[in-house]
Amino acid sequence: MITSRLTSKAQTTIPQAVRTALGLRAGDDIAYRIEDGRAVLTRFNARVEADDPFATFAEWNSAADAEAYGKL
Repeated sequence: MITSRLTSKAQTTIPQAVRTALGLRAGDDIAYRIEDGRAVLTRFNARVEADDPFATFAEWNSAADAEAYGKL
């Protein structure tokens, strides 16, 4: 397990092993997603996210929602 410490200013350093695995460099954007009580950190790709602005809202990701709002 790879860990890092949260500072009093709510900041942390992303460990080198994680930066390498995700291909992160200085200036890159990252995204956080909460899933089942865990935070998932991913490299943020604005072009992919721009296609579906609600992709990160799991509570709005059901078949009923897709049917009701899919063509908006």
